[in-house]
Amino acid sequence: QLQLVESGGGLVQSGGSLRLSCGVSGFSLDNYALGWFRQAPGKEREAISFISGSDGSTIYGGAVKGRFIISRDNAKNTVYLQMNNLEPEDTGVYYCVAEERRGPLNSFYFPSDMPNWGKGTLVIVSS
Repeated sequence: QLQLVESGGGLVQSGGSLRLSCGVSGFSLDNYALGWFRQAPGKEREAISFISGSDGSTIYGGAVKGRFIISRDNAKNTVYLQMNNLEPEDTGVYYCVAEERRGPLNSFYFPSDMPNWGKGTLVIVSS
């Protein structure tokens, strides 16, 4: 059974950093595109970043490009999201997602594109 479990959320001051982790089980990272969405209070889910299982290529949403870095460790079955220079606007629940995909990433992802979701981890950035 495919499972995604996020960790690493918490409270941080503006300008600080956090690293989120997503432990995966039930499938091989090589055959899946993995990524992160977030949902701020009262807002729709927003695509943050994705990484290909086949070649490690990555894409980022415009709001986080240059500040966040996605990576994966296949040996540990874990995907990471390093978040730097955090801003209050980064506050929200961060969800790890996965899609079976052996080819390149899409140029953009909607929440409906991802069939597999974790339960989320809360990030709060104080000003």
